[in-house]
Amino acid sequence: MDRICIVGIAGGSASGKTTIVNRIKETFGDEIVVISHDSYYKAHNDLSYDERSRLNYDHPSSFDTELMIEDVKKLKNNQEIDVPVYDYTVHNRSDQTIHVKPKPVIIVEGILILESKELRDLMDIKVFVETDADERLTRRIKRDISERGRSIESVLNQYSETVKPMHEQFVEPSKKYADIIIPRGGENLTGIRILQEHLKSMLK
Repeated sequence: MDRICIVGIAGGSASGKTTIVNRIKETFGDEIVVISHDSYYKAHNDLSYDERSRLNYDHPSSFDTELMIEDVKKLKNNQEIDVPVYDYTVHNRSDQTIHVKPKPVIIVEGILILESKELRDLMDIKVFVETDADERLTRRIKRDISERGRSIESVLNQYSETVKPMHEQFVEPSKKYADIIIPRGGENLTGIRILQEHLKSMLK
């Protein structure tokens, strides 16, 4: 493969990162592979379910970012990798993996991917998706209840105790490292189109 382009897409929880990733996938089809930072949550087999459910999943230390850095380096060097699979219903890493082959466009997405300098340095382009906090909370409530079997009370407690303070401490400050900031997330079709065209020109 002549050129492998690493794209980092960061932003707060439920900011619209997945929507933007899906729009890019529509453009590049089979030329793209997506790796989520969430897949690299650390395993906690030594803890009970209740103990795992009380962990702070929005702090940089909750991720095995070193493993992700190793995997991105391998993909950049045209090597295949096995990405961990995280099971939200039990708050733990499963024993499964997903085999990933390098593609011309590799998207690395997650709330804290711009927080790590070593990970940032592997990226050819860094994107931050910026969405109003109230909008993000509404989306998160809908998503976590429908897709992750959570109660509204547990979502709100987690948001106030960890998601919001960690966003202000780690996620929002990482915005300064972005090359492109896309306000309003997936609704910003113009911003997404600019990103798509930029990627096309980088791959030529």
